[in-house]
Amino acid sequence: MEMSQPIWLHVCDINAIPRLGTRVLPHPDGNIALFRTESDKVFALRDQCPHKGGALSQGIVHGERVTCPLHAWNIDLATGQACAPDVGCAERFAVRLDGSDVLLSFDKTSDKTVHAPADADVSATV
Repeated sequence: MEMSQPIWLHVCDINAIPRLGTRVLPHPDGNIALFRTESDKVFALRDQCPHKGGALSQGIVHGERVTCPLHAWNIDLATGQACAPDVGCAERFAVRLDGSDVLLSFDKTSDKTVHAPADADVSATV
């Protein structure tokens, strides 16, 4: 059985996300927070801490983690996992950069590290 390719949607330019900051994308299933690290890596997580639902977008980005503003839980941006001793996971979304364009996939079946083929349609926006 052949797996379908993820659909990549253009959501913003990387410069729309401040370094060590976030940008929130409204979504019917719950907001999505885009995080940009100091080294310009971009990650996307559901904007909800797995602990008490705090808005991760209002937290502090450090390295490749974000600290929830409610109870200081640290969440790994690459995996969405809470860092020990805390336990829980924020839903993550696949992100890729194409030049300065930030592309996001909502495909839950895709591997989060898959890159869209060069001929993929990425012109839609959220």
